[in-house]
Order: sequence, then C-alpha cells, then structure tokens
Amino acid sequence: MLERTFVYLKPDAVRRGLVGEIIKRFEGRGLKLVALKMKRMTREEAEELYKEHRGKSFFQKLVDFVTSSPVILMVLEGPSAVKVVRHTVGATDPLEAAPGSIRGDFGVNVTKNLIHASDSVESAQREMSIFFRDMEIEDYPLPIEKDLVLEG
Repeated sequence: MLERTFVYLKPDAVRRGLVGEIIKRFEGRGLKLVALKMKRMTREEAEELYKEHRGKSFFQKLVDFVTSSPVILMVLEGPSAVKVVRHTVGATDPLEAAPGSIRGDFGVNVTKNLIHASDSVESAQREMSIFFRDMEIEDYPLPIEKDLVLEG
C-alpha cells in the first residue's frame, strides 16, 4: 500500500548545503519525490504547521527559526512512507538519533535538527495541505515500485 508523507528541510539543512544528500537518502530508500518546492515559510504557515505546540516554551523560537530563511518542502510516496521516512530521519534530538540517520549524522541540536517529517498519514495530509495544492502533487510510475511492494 503506497502512502504519501510530508517532509521539509529546515533552514539549517539549506544553509549547510545538505539538500541533495538528504533527498538522495530518501530516494535510496525507494521513496518517490512527488512534490518539491523551495520557499520562505510564512509565520502563519509555521504556526499552523506546529499548532499542537502553541503555548509551549519552544514554540516562538521554533517559528522564528523556520521562518528565518528558505526551506525545502516535499511530498514523498512509497510503501509505508511515513514509517520509512521517520526511521531515515532519526530521533528529534540529534544526540539520541542513531548513527546513519539524517539527524544522527548531521543534526546539531533539537531546534536545528535539519528536518521535519510527518508522524502519521493523517498529519501528513494536514501538513501537505498547508503548502501544496492537489494539482502540485504529481502521480507517475517508478520502475522500482513493483519491487518495493510486499507480496502476500
């Protein structure tokens, strides 16, 4: 069963020149990039994206950071995409993230941890809708897809 998930690369990933490396890791895991854009996130978009954290001590610092310079927004598709992406990204705190994960290899601290990834299909749908219209998400085949779907 194919899923779609939302991911964005935070300003630190863009400023550090890690965009290609990070996308390469997702593609290496068999995920298909179906939407991609670079933009400076507005304050309203950031506050909507992180609305469950409103009122927490780190909320304003996080919003300030993610709106400080351009980000890379994307939608990835593949079997169990949410789980595959979360595993590839690693724990929120780079000090706790496994070596080989994106945050484990490149993360600096909890705020500057390079990347955001949806934690469920439902969250992914909500988060995608903040930044992408349906017509901006492409549907196309990858030859490898048949090899990634489990039989049974």
